[in-house]
Amino acid sequence: MENKQVTQNDVAREAGVTRSMVSYVINGTEGRSVAPETRQRILEVIDRLGYRPNKAAQVLQQGEVAFASKRIGVVLRDPDMFRRPYYAEILAGIHTAAHEHNYKVSFIRFFEEFKDPVLFNELVHEEEIGGLILIATDQCIKGAEDNRLVQRMKERIQKVVCVDWKFDGLSSVTFDRRDAAKKAAAYVIEKGYTDLSYIGELDNRVDGIEDVIVSKCQVFGAFDMKGGYEAVAEIQNSGRFPRAIVCGSDEVAYGVLCHLNKLNISVPAQVAVISIDDLEASSYITPPLTTVNVQKQGMGRKAVELIVSGTAGQGEKALNIELPTELITRVSA
Repeated sequence: MENKQVTQNDVAREAGVTRSMVSYVINGTEGRSVAPETRQRILEVIDRLGYRPNKAAQVLQQGEVAFASKRIGVVLRDPDMFRRPYYAEILAGIHTAAHEHNYKVSFIRFFEEFKDPVLFNELVHEEEIGGLILIATDQCIKGAEDNRLVQRMKERIQKVVCVDWKFDGLSSVTFDRRDAAKKAAAYVIEKGYTDLSYIGELDNRVDGIEDVIVSKCQVFGAFDMKGGYEAVAEIQNSGRFPRAIVCGSDEVAYGVLCHLNKLNISVPAQVAVISIDDLEASSYITPPLTTVNVQKQGMGRKAVELIVSGTAGQGEKALNIELPTELITRVSA
């Protein structure tokens, strides 16, 4: 015989409180109206009785759109992003902020998956989610079909936020890549390293370096550790090592440092290395990496806050927020 589902009334009776108090605790809207010891007692009863919310009843009571309004969908460029510590920190910021605001992350999927109309229609609509966060999906938008897909998301969901990229007519949370690279290059130049090479993403970070250098800078494209490692081989083949290497990301810098170590090139005595990101590992590698801090968790948190506050507008109401960066000096430069 199937066990009777535990209700909020059952929890209230067992805890010796009103049903409204149980509802406040479950929905995270109690504020100061429920004493901490009462809240703890309610949670203990919930755990002991095995209470779980009845989704069907909630939908009937609130309506499908209202029920979905506190649910957020997240779209990533591709599965590789799960392996990248930079994006892991952004996701951590999203999950932390969602929890604090009593929102739920309804799904994390990949951009290419939404070209399946069945999945798109299942997940991207206002009865499923109230907000959508697109992380670095500019890197997979390669033509008219991809642009149309973003436009369709924009039409379906009112509160859409781009993180680490921008799309015309949508709100975004980013950092100034050009300014971050400019800070890195200016620092090593100030330290007397006038002969620079750049290894990293071929975007406006290159412009930031060219803003502050006088002589021509060698530029090598790379976006991960392997790319950074291989770029050092290209420099070696050119027959001339620069006095400083500016890396577009910390992951690229790890590959650079690894290959320099293999070549017995001392950092920073022979070649200084500076980067952009400030991943957690950067303060523990040898030598500790001088880098420009990017607010990775901050970008994720801010994206959620724009959705929660309802300020993630579109068109003329779109908000484009750039979080500040900060130079972190360590041994490598």
